[in-house]
Amino acid sequence: MLEFHTAGESHGPAIVTLISGLPANLEIDISFINQELSRRQSGLGSGERMKIEKDEVEILGGVRWGKTLGGPVVLEVKNRDYENWSTLMDPQGSAPSSYEEITVPRPGHADLGGMIKYHFSDLRNVIERASARETVGKCVAGAIAKIFLRHFEVEVGGLVESIGMVSAQENLGWEEKVSRARHSPLHTYDPVKEKEMAALIEKAKREGDTLGGTFVVVAQGVVPGLGSYSEIQERLDSQLAFYLMGIPGIKGVEIGEGFRSATLRGSQFHDEIFYDPQHSPFPFYRQTFRSGGIEGGISVGDIIWARCAMKPIPTLRRGLMSVDIKEKKAIPARFERSDVCAVPRAMVVGEAMLAWVLATAYRDKLGGDSMEEVEAHFKDYITYLGTFCSM
Repeated sequence: MLEFHTAGESHGPAIVTLISGLPANLEIDISFINQELSRRQSGLGSGERMKIEKDEVEILGGVRWGKTLGGPVVLEVKNRDYENWSTLMDPQGSAPSSYEEITVPRPGHADLGGMIKYHFSDLRNVIERASARETVGKCVAGAIAKIFLRHFEVEVGGLVESIGMVSAQENLGWEEKVSRARHSPLHTYDPVKEKEMAALIEKAKREGDTLGGTFVVVAQGVVPGLGSYSEIQERLDSQLAFYLMGIPGIKGVEIGEGFRSATLRGSQFHDEIFYDPQHSPFPFYRQTFRSGGIEGGISVGDIIWARCAMKPIPTLRRGLMSVDIKEKKAIPARFERSDVCAVPRAMVVGEAMLAWVLATAYRDKLGGDSMEEVEAHFKDYITYLGTFCSM
């Protein structure tokens, strides 16, 4: 079974990703992983830390001469800002005599709940792990997943649909939307609305405020038959919702037109099935994609897509009111270096999580201890699909 775990703190020495379940002989493209990490750092609305960090991955184990060995793979991205925090975040040291604990939780963050759960008197212990800096590890795992999915001609992309109340409007196909978004500073596809989004972000920055928005992640080339209706853990839509909701700041996830489906009749929503022996890649196809390419927890062989809603970042320069945990006095929450709008960066993490879910589904479907076995099983499955479609 394919799994990943991350470790490390926002201002600690590094963010580490451990991946288990990869087959042997998967070629690891370091330059591609670094490219994905660079994408995570891009986009208007990013904070001051992006001027400090230039994330680059280093392989610590599980790979030899560029290929996986079949065991756990460990990858590290150093935090370049650690040199400025080495005393405060030293794993082996102790608190300086002048150190003052942080005791005012920020509304919208994990601060208060984390203090209660883990018996902390110092919020720094919560801030460091709850920080979105952890998504570096998610992006590393997602980049590996994208590399794996290349072997099955699956492409994963994404696009920002809205920032605040400004939404992209152009009526384009998914492929064109994703293509345009790749060349956009805001990862969106509508150049007119992009200017409005950028102006809105600048306005929020001047006013000491923050913005949220929505983004969509898309996968093309996915075979039918991934996932299952048999168990909740095996449903492809369950897994997608789990991993996408696990991205910091995400407060809503829908597969396809999930929320809109509640307002439509069945005759208006469900994607009708058609058959054409000349249709590529599969003769059974849909002309609409309102279900997001998943029905009953199983991929249907069409575009898979999901939409995520991200809340405004809760760290504001003009801090919201809170209470000092020790003194029990009302006080504005402190400002911790942060973005104004993280929707473009979260979209890249969303891509990573969609890729991870699909890579896991392919891994479960195909098995195999080496890439040679996996690819042989995939060819067999494609042959089976051809036989099924021609019955």
